[in-house]
Amino acid sequence: MEINVITLLISLIPALFLTLLSLFFFKQHLRNEAMRRKFELQREKQKEALPLRLQAYERVSLLMERIAPAKLMLRIAPIGDNKQQYASLLIQTIEQEFDHNLAQQIYMSEDCWNIIRSSKNEIVQVIRKNLVDEEVTNAQTLREKILNQVITDGNPTEDALRAIKSEVADIF
Repeated sequence: MEINVITLLISLIPALFLTLLSLFFFKQHLRNEAMRRKFELQREKQKEALPLRLQAYERVSLLMERIAPAKLMLRIAPIGDNKQQYASLLIQTIEQEFDHNLAQQIYMSEDCWNIIRSSKNEIVQVIRKNLVDEEVTNAQTLREKILNQVITDGNPTEDALRAIKSEVADIF
């Protein structure tokens, strides 16, 4: 009787081992399948989101081009000689352009969006700084002074455009 129990136990050990090994491989297979499905879903989402992201970068690039001081002042000429009204009109236009594109920030990195916002704020500061300059007496001299400063110090939107181009290059 003892021999039958020992023989039975000896024959059950390989069966138990094979069962445990089968369970291990089955569990690994299920985990790999779940990861593959997750990867496929993520790839599909990225494929759908890529055109939206690129469109956002295009729109923000256009924003930077539109609020660049030289282009902004070509598009918006002074209505009269009042420098205060002209500065307000320029700043209001910049803020409207920026507000119109606020939603694009969800498609880009926080660093890139911060550079864009800083560029916009820097342009507004250039306008305000030149507005309080005593040499500026009317809207036309304000315009000239801003353009001269941009030529001398550089266009504030160039850093933002470089950041946008860099992020788009990283996508591909």
